[in-house]
Amino acid sequence: MKNNLVHIGIGSNLGEPVHNCDAAIRAMAADKRNRVVEVSPFYRTEPVGKKDQGWFVNAVAALETSRSPRELLDFLQTVEHEMGRERKEKWGPRIIDLDILFYDDQIIRAEDLVVPHLRLHERRFVLTPLNDIAPDLRHPLLNQSIAEILSKLPGGEKVILLREADQKICGAFSSM
Repeated sequence: MKNNLVHIGIGSNLGEPVHNCDAAIRAMAADKRNRVVEVSPFYRTEPVGKKDQGWFVNAVAALETSRSPRELLDFLQTVEHEMGRERKEKWGPRIIDLDILFYDDQIIRAEDLVVPHLRLHERRFVLTPLNDIAPDLRHPLLNQSIAEILSKLPGGEKVILLREADQKICGAFSSM
C-alpha cells in the first residue's frame, strides 16, 4: 500500500483548545493507517470570518497515510464527531476542526472535498504553522512554496506562538 504525505490543519476554540488539538493528533496517530511525521508548534490565532468568538489554537500535522483522500476525509470527520464537533454555523466556534490542506501534490475538486484547501493561501493561521514544518512545500496551483506565499501575505491577522507541540508524543506515534 502506498503511503501518501498529507498536511492536516488543526484548530479549536471551545473547551480546552490545546487539549483538543492534542487529542486530535493522538487520534490521527492511533489509527494504524496513519503515521504522524511532524507537528508544528501551536499558535493562538484570532478568528477569521466570524469575529465575535474566542480565539483559536491552531497547528498543522504532517502525516503519512495509506487512506485515499475520500477515506481520509471520512476518518477526519469521524474524529471530529467523536470529539463532539457540531456543524452549526460557518466559521463558528468549534471543539475541533480538521482540514486536509494538501494530499501529496494532488488537486481534487469535489463537492465536499477541495485539495489544496481552497483558502489556505489567504490564511496566516494556516500558513504560519505549515511554514514551520514544510516551508519548501509547493502549492500545486500557485506554483509557489509555502514560505513564498506567507511572505507575500498582508499583515493584520494575529498569530501568536503558544507552545511547541509535544515532540516526544509524536515520536512515540511513529512506531504505532
